[in-house]
Amino acid sequence: MQSHEIDYKIIGHDVQLVEVELDPGETVIAEAGAMLYMEDGISFEAKLGDGSNPRAGFFDKLLTAGSRLITGESLFLTHFANQGWGKKHVAFAAPYPGTIIPMDLAKMGGRIIVQKDAFLCAALGTKISITFNKRLGAGFLGGEGFIMQQLQGDGKAFIHAGGTVIERYLNNEVLRVDTGCIVAYEPGIDFNIEQSGGLRSMMFGGEGIFLATLRGTGKVWLQSMPIRKLIRELSPAGGNQRKESGGFLNQFLQD
Repeated sequence: MQSHEIDYKIIGHDVQLVEVELDPGETVIAEAGAMLYMEDGISFEAKLGDGSNPRAGFFDKLLTAGSRLITGESLFLTHFANQGWGKKHVAFAAPYPGTIIPMDLAKMGGRIIVQKDAFLCAALGTKISITFNKRLGAGFLGGEGFIMQQLQGDGKAFIHAGGTVIERYLNNEVLRVDTGCIVAYEPGIDFNIEQSGGLRSMMFGGEGIFLATLRGTGKVWLQSMPIRKLIRELSPAGGNQRKESGGFLNQFLQD
């Protein structure tokens, strides 16, 4: 199914939203609860599927929707359609402060891999599915990356990230990243989890026991503040306290 051609604009800086412009008959799909506002003439309906395969039967839709539960997302996607006259607007906001990244799938080979909680909205015709990392250690050891979302199509999709977004292009290179900071990558990138360093570094370095390794050729998108890291830092017994303790122990061992 060819995706609907939607126009958009990103509004804001630190806490962003995306406003989508729909021509009559056009539809955008979004995560449940992502809508911020919509103009008169736009109708919305929660559906099991993403609408990319109009011929899909009920059980096919149920299976596809059920797979979303594995990623921790809602069973339903909300479809917003312009059923009025003239252009209408609907806006979507990310669930926490950060950056919205527009993805033109037609210019990216028709496929992108994103973190399981990164999808925000997309033009109707975009297929949203789950994909499993071929290396089990990437999920069981690192806690991130085993179950990812795959976006396929030829239209525009929007994902969100925490904090500032860093876009890197790897040319047969290797990049090591905090496991929670990966937002998306192109299919040409190989994702794995590796041990972060020696015993002292793992225990007291504050960087965790494992790091994500991105290897290959293609684009990767990173986030400076994933939501789990933000929650950890703001908690009374958060990361800052542990880093101070780790720094003290490190100094003690060096002395």
